[in-house]
Amino acid sequence: MFRKVIMLLVFSLLAVTVISACGKQDKSTVRIGEVTRSLFYAPLYVAIEEGIFEKHGLKIELTTTPGGDKTMTALLSNTIDVALVGSETSIYVYQQGADDPVINFAQLTQTDGTFLMSREKIENFSFDLLKGSTFLGQRKGGMPQMAGEFALNKHGINPHQDLELIQNIDFANIAPGFSSGVGDFVQLFEPTASIFEKEGTGYVVASFGVESGLLPYTVFMTKQSFINSKKDTVQAFTDAIYEAQQWVDTHSASDIAKSVAPYFDTVDNEIMISSIERYKNQSSYALNPIIDEAEWNNLLDIMESAREITERAPHGELVNNSFAEKTLK
Repeated sequence: MFRKVIMLLVFSLLAVTVISACGKQDKSTVRIGEVTRSLFYAPLYVAIEEGIFEKHGLKIELTTTPGGDKTMTALLSNTIDVALVGSETSIYVYQQGADDPVINFAQLTQTDGTFLMSREKIENFSFDLLKGSTFLGQRKGGMPQMAGEFALNKHGINPHQDLELIQNIDFANIAPGFSSGVGDFVQLFEPTASIFEKEGTGYVVASFGVESGLLPYTVFMTKQSFINSKKDTVQAFTDAIYEAQQWVDTHSASDIAKSVAPYFDTVDNEIMISSIERYKNQSSYALNPIIDEAEWNNLLDIMESAREITERAPHGELVNNSFAEKTLK
């Protein structure tokens, strides 16, 4: 379904010229659209709150554009300059033959960010326990669901035959659905996972980030035309992201939680710390913006396993590491 939405989007945008509703932007202003608000993206908020973007001469306008389709719509229609979203969205656009391809230029997270939660406490968890259960999954075609299915298949579980897979619930209603009694198992991001554990609503039994391995899970991407016209801006942006990644790596979960707290005013500080600690412990936060080819190939393996791509998108065509490489030098 998600791939079909992207197809319709690309075709419509190729047929018409879309004028940005935001008007002319200052050269130092970068409009970012994040696919969701999440502690998974802590380095981005650190870069803003610690003045790192400002230090590199950039003013950031951050908007949450819920869902990969909405985020890509915003990018392709020039409503935003840079999208923070899963790399799979750029691949879907590539498959439709866009004249102005979407290019991945700086990686933020390098694992899946979801956790498998059980409604009941399980002392000795085995993936075999999912057989015959009801599993509340994520949206078809999105990276969380594909990574989840990849992990299940690795453990000999066919998610479409060995259990009842529910995928018709909107992203925002998955957690409330589980809380209200839908499903024996659910796939959730932090901080919801930690909140549910504290409430006794559910218990983390496995990490899909650990199970699916390293991959360019969430990446900053933009159109080739933006790179062509604003190379200095893209370079400064990448420099700032790298500095923020190093800040996150060298600071405690408590320090990070304090920095990003303005973005999560309804989340308990203890929950924020435990969520960030969990992501740090499984190396979810990338240490630099390089989008590694081996990780890219793992992404393609996962997408192939989910039957969401018809051809493997070349790393060299959709990834531009030149800005990250210059940053590291």
